[in-house]
Formats: sequence, C-alpha cells, structure tokens
Amino acid sequence: MIVDCDPGHDDALALLLAVGDPRLQLLGVTTVAGNQTLEKTTRNALRILALAGAGEVPVAAGCDRPLVGELTVAEDIHGGSGLDGPDLDVPVAAIADVHGVELMRRLIMGSAGPVTVVATGPLTNVALLVRTHPEVLPRVRRIVFMGGSTERGNTTPYGEFNIVTDPEAADIVLRSGVPLTMIGLNVTHQALATEEIIAEFRGLGTRLGVVCADLMTFFASTYLRVFGFEHPPVHDPVAVAAVIDASIVRTVAAPVAIELTGTHTRGATVVDLHRRTGEAPDVDVAVGLDVDAFWRLLMAAVRNAGQTPS
Repeated sequence: MIVDCDPGHDDALALLLAVGDPRLQLLGVTTVAGNQTLEKTTRNALRILALAGAGEVPVAAGCDRPLVGELTVAEDIHGGSGLDGPDLDVPVAAIADVHGVELMRRLIMGSAGPVTVVATGPLTNVALLVRTHPEVLPRVRRIVFMGGSTERGNTTPYGEFNIVTDPEAADIVLRSGVPLTMIGLNVTHQALATEEIIAEFRGLGTRLGVVCADLMTFFASTYLRVFGFEHPPVHDPVAVAAVIDASIVRTVAAPVAIELTGTHTRGATVVDLHRRTGEAPDVDVAVGLDVDAFWRLLMAAVRNAGQTPS
C-alpha cells in the first residue's frame, strides 16, 4: 500500500491504521496540500509515523496546489498546524529527496506485486501519476479514495472537501481505467469518534493512545462549532479499513462523474446509483459501514503501533 494524504486529524488515524495492522505493507507515504499547506501536511505525516515507530517508511512531498485554481485549506477544522490538539514534539526523519509522484512511481514499479494506492486528500498527486506515468497503471491493484458523497457535501452543498479542492484531478483519476473504490461522506459520517471512543484511546495507556484522544478531542470541538455535529466523523481511516477487510465497507458498482462546471455544484460526485444515465458502472461506491468492526480494527492498530507508555 501507498498512502497519499494531507494530515489532518483523520488522515493521522488512517496512517496509524496502515502502520498498525499486520496485514498491510506500507511501502511509502506521499503528501499533498489540502487540509493544510504542503509543508505542514508533510511535517504532520512525519510526526505521526515517528510516534508510531514507523520512521523508516519513506515520505515524499507532492503537489502544493490543485491543478486548477488556488488552494483553500481547512484551518477551521484542523487548526493552524493541521494537527492541533496534542503534543507532537517528536524527532522526525528527513523527507525523501524526490517529488511525491516520483516516489509513487518508483515504489509501484519496484514492488514485487500489485500496489494499492489509498488517497485521503485531494487527488492532485494521483492524477499526475496517472497522466505522467501511465506505465504504472497495470501494476496498480486499485485506487481507494476518500472523497465525494452519494448525498450532500461538507464544503459546498453537494461538494466534499477533497473533491472540491481539485475537481480536475478527481476527474482524471475517475477516467483512468484503474479499479476504483470511493469512500464518501455518506459512509464516513457513520464513523463517529464518540466520548466512549476517545476514552478508549486514552485508556490504551500509551503515548500514541493519548495523542489519538487529544486529536479527537480537538476535532470534536471544531466539528461541533462548524457543523453542529455532536461527535466528529473520522473519514480517512475508513478507506484503509476497506482495503484490510472488505466486509467492513459495503459497496455497489455505479457510474460516477465529477461535476466541473456547475455554478452551484462544481466538485460534486454524481453517483448514478439507479443507473439512469446508461453509463457503465466504473466505481465501487461505499454505501454501508460495519461501525463496530471498523472501530475494533482501528483500536487494535493503534494498540499495536503504540508501545511506549505515556
């Protein structure tokens, strides 16, 4: 697996799941501007990997802006650092001396078997990989992306943040011909970090558990203030969970298109669940989540990754 991300509180949990589940081999991490600027998302990825004892995983910085237009970060949700809340003062490894897209290319071409790419931020890096290195596509098992929704959005009425940030990139990825799984808000809004979940993180008795609890406590405060949510949804680890155990996320095959020009709907994912367009189904779209199994999986991974007592 390669994780392409923009940490981000929920991206941090996705990385911990990728590191802490023994069924996955995390080949590398690439970062993209989204929840915060590229410099901050890259530093955040390095800090989370260091806390999880996975500092040897190569990390490369990718694109610092969308393919079209200007970057707008989600500071109102993730804070000025992108990971506000916990103490993340930890020595970190150096980033790889290559662009994130080039690291993805090298890891995919050098892998003994097919590679799954999990994208939890805007799809800018993945789109450039598709466009500039088509030779890797036969070696990509699947692209699983957290983004979009079969229902409403969270950045515009019908647009989810990752897709709205770079709709052109999402369009390129959806037309790539690579097997795709879409993990949208309609499912991730079921993965809520309740007070009981936060207490369970803290009760692990490790520094990493405390970090997760503090991350979710901050995340809860911003989701309550901005969206009025009683508990914050942890979107991104659902995409990793879907790779580990297909029974956790139920999907249906459907045609999906990205709206690029709509005055009120730019960045919307148009999911044809009822096959009204006559288009062939080209994406496995998440429509259901086994919430209890998801949290058991994530908690076990954080327990496994964090062995240093707090």
